Amino acid sequence: MKSEKKYWLDDPKNVSRLVYGLFVACALLVLGDFFYEKHVHFHWEGWWGFYGFFGFVSFFSLVLAGKELRKVLMRDEDYYDR
Repeated sequence: MKSEKKYWLDDPKNVSRLVYGLFVACALLVLGDFFYEKHVHFHWEGWWGFYGFFGFVSFFSLVLAGKELRKVLMRDEDYYDR
């Protein structure tokens, strides 16, 4: 019997490393917010971490809207068989 090929993400240690790497990358990007001058149009764009927070809230809202939209657009399982 042939053994299944093992991919690098099959190992839980590699998944943990990837998640921690993403955390580090996000932390570095937020810390980088201190080291450049912002040229903003609105005063709230100058707040520390504004774009990260705005992106999170926007994506979260999009997911919630998608869940509600699914209720409206979802069809029966046999919709195309009829």
